[in-house]
Amino acid sequence: MGRFDGKVAVVTGGTSGIGLAAAQQFVQEGAYVFITGRRQAELDAAVKQLGKNVTGVRGDISKLEDLDHLYDIVQREKGHLDILFANAGLGSLLPLGEISEEHYYKTFDVNVKGTIFTVQKALPLFPNKKGSIIVTGSTAGSSGIPAFSIYGASKAAIRQLVRSWILDLKGTEIRVNVLSPGTVVTPAYDELFGANLEAFLEQSKNEIPLGRVGKAEEIANAVLYLASNESSYINGIELFADGGIAQI
Repeated sequence: MGRFDGKVAVVTGGTSGIGLAAAQQFVQEGAYVFITGRRQAELDAAVKQLGKNVTGVRGDISKLEDLDHLYDIVQREKGHLDILFANAGLGSLLPLGEISEEHYYKTFDVNVKGTIFTVQKALPLFPNKKGSIIVTGSTAGSSGIPAFSIYGASKAAIRQLVRSWILDLKGTEIRVNVLSPGTVVTPAYDELFGANLEAFLEQSKNEIPLGRVGKAEEIANAVLYLASNESSYINGIELFADGGIAQI
């Protein structure tokens, strides 16, 4: 028996890193999982890795028609949704003085607009207005990081959205929480830092109270906790999974 036997979950950005690790643990715990990704080859590879109880849906969360397509498939195949892990997001480094309009819109269209409509369009699928929504934030949303202001602002916006959403959902049993990872080695870091990755990770280790960076599987553990009945009275929080860095 798994913790999520008979449950249906959607994981956006589920082709690598934290999203894939969470999808894998959901499947292992008995859930049927729909994962999304923008690139078909990576989506196919993730579906193959998960192996069972999974459907891959190609899409970009900043495009509302792609979200409609996703939820149409969920409705057609399973008829309802119990868990939403709104994880898809992106970020890039540009310092003040070099920030472009394109950089701003690309970041906010995915991280803010995409998250808003990922959540809003999912609501009709929750049976009896009951379920769990987990939104990926970041420690960058509550601390300053050089050249990362636009990304940080987008994650701070997500935190504030959730504060209001739990009031909008008052009277239902749909819980919404923010999970904010710290430094976690995922494929996205290779693209973000390139040749500077090792130096960044070494600096991070020295700053983090636990003395190491995190693993995608550790963040996935927190996702499953927030999705489970074990967190049934937890609503509207920001859970930092960051080795303690946000507390100092």
